[in-house]
Formats: sequence, C-alpha cells, structure tokens
Amino acid sequence: MSARPPRPATPLPDFCRLPAVAALLAVGALTVTLMWLAPDNPRGWRGYSVGMLFVSWLSVLIALALCYARPWLQRLGGWMPYACVWLLMMLVVAAASAVARWMDLALRLELVRAAPAAFVRDNLLIAALLGAAMLRYFYVLAQWQARLAAVAHAQVDALQARIRPHFLFNSMNTVAALVRVDPAAAERTIEDLCELFRAALGATDTHEGTLGEELALVERYLAIEQLRLGERLRVHRELDALPPDYPLPRLLLQPLVENAVRHGIQPLREGGEVRLRGWYGERALHIEIDNPLPPAPAAPGHGHGLTNVRQRVAYRYGTRAVVESGQRGGRFVVTLRLPLDPPRVEAA
Repeated sequence: MSARPPRPATPLPDFCRLPAVAALLAVGALTVTLMWLAPDNPRGWRGYSVGMLFVSWLSVLIALALCYARPWLQRLGGWMPYACVWLLMMLVVAAASAVARWMDLALRLELVRAAPAAFVRDNLLIAALLGAAMLRYFYVLAQWQARLAAVAHAQVDALQARIRPHFLFNSMNTVAALVRVDPAAAERTIEDLCELFRAALGATDTHEGTLGEELALVERYLAIEQLRLGERLRVHRELDALPPDYPLPRLLLQPLVENAVRHGIQPLREGGEVRLRGWYGERALHIEIDNPLPPAPAAPGHGHGLTNVRQRVAYRYGTRAVVESGQRGGRFVVTLRLPLDPPRVEAA
C-alpha cells in the first residue's frame, strides 16, 4: 500500500516583519475605536486610552509568538498552519487577558470593571472572530500570490523557451561563413550561442540570477550580432557603477537589447549606436537601453518582450519598481528603475 503524499504547505505571512505587525495593530485599534464609539458606551477617554494600550501590548505579544513559531508552523501542510496560528493567538489572548486582569486587581487600579472570567471570555470571543477574519484574508492573499507566481513563472518559461528563428538562422549563417575564414571567431560564436541557449532553455534550476550574469549574457549576444552586422552595430556602455551581485531575473535585459538591435540598428543601412547606461538615483538603481529610430517604422512586433519584462519586474520587485519606454530625442528609450533593497525570494 503506497503512502499518501504529503499535502503541500500553505505559505504563511511573515509575522516578523512590519506589514504583518502593522496589520495586527490596525485591526486592534479599529476594534477599540468602534467599541468606544458604540451607543451607550460608559467609558470615556480614560477607557479608550486603556483599551488602546492593552490592544497594542496584545498585538505585539501575538506578533512575537507567531514570529518565533513560524518556522515550525511552516512545516505543516494544507490549512493546518492557519489553524495552529489561530489556536496560538487564542492562547496568547487568554494568557495576556488573565495577567492584565490579575495586575489590575493586585494593584487596585480599577481599570477593568468586568469580572476576571468575563473579561477573559469576552476578549477570547472578540479575538476569535477577528483572528479568523484576518487569517482568512491572509489565506486568500497567499493563494492569490501563489497563482500570480505560477502565472509569472509560466511567462518566464515561455520567454525562455522562445528563441527568435531569425536570430538562430542568422547566427548559424555567421558561424558557417566564419568556419573557413576565421575558425577561432566561429568557435567563440558557437560558445556564445551555447550560453544563450543555456539561459533561454532554462538549464539552471532557478529563474533568479545576478546583474553581472545578465550583463555577461548581453555581451555574448552583442558579440554574435557584432559579427553579423559589423561596423553597423556600435555599442556605448556606461555600466561601471552597477553592482554585479544585484539580484536580477534571468533574461530580463537581453530581450530589451535584442529589441534595440532588431528595431533600431538592423533597419538602418548605416547602422547606429545602442547605448547601455546604469546609475544610482532617487534611492533606486537605473538601467537605460536606447537605440536610434529609423526614418521608416520597422516591422512591428507583438510587444511580448517588453510586456513580459514589465510583468516580471512587477512580480519580482513590487510596486517600487518601474519600467518606462518611449521616444526621446529621436531615440527609443527603455528605463528600468529598481529598488536598491529588493525583497527576498524564498527558495521553493
């Protein structure tokens, strides 16, 4: 009898980080405010202040408990992590409520009017309802993010599996022409093609790379096109300020450079210059790729490359990253603005 396969783990929010803690504080503060604004509420500003202080203390305790328990909870499968989070929240609320009521009685502060059992019971009921609602929200959000990740990975796979036939045929023709004339150049071109195919076909097990690796891939692509176009292709580089270890999705810049060569250099008989620039500014890393605009518009593409780049940048870096494109001074310019502190990507 075969063993039942384990259920896949459901991702939990990171309760060690500020967004989750802020969500707990905001829900608690909103609850206290609504209770204070309720009709026939005998508590005044003193009661509201005490309630806000208690809820803030309780939210911090819950966040700390969930933060330390998260590595253990993530090992569970299916909906069990969220059920255990809910139970842990109830334990913290019960213990904190009992301690707070005991301190109020011991110090004779008379901040709480309800009996100890009623105070703990009421807090548990409120926390049970609010905790279930919050965890349901986090669960739906995690499922949506998982679907978004699956769609993004599928788009990455489609982009990596797609090699333009015209580029492949032109490169092979270049190799065939160089075999007898310059065998060394033909060998280098074959090596460059192998590296491009390795990245495009997903030979590595991850879609994450570094800026230095991507720029090396761009240089291999430009070396192949340089042999084909000769002096028609001129490249101006200002990339020394870029950090080579910056995390970057694979095949993010190469499609943009390929578009610049295909639509900006290839239609021009005299050729032109592709400019690659990078700099720091506005607490972000800027990468700019621009090419000349031919007098007659080139054969229009489908825009899949630029669209995929935008979607992958949005998925990898969030709303702080921007991809802009358009005409500027007779040239077509694509600018990537990426955050200096990109979010971490957890291994699958």
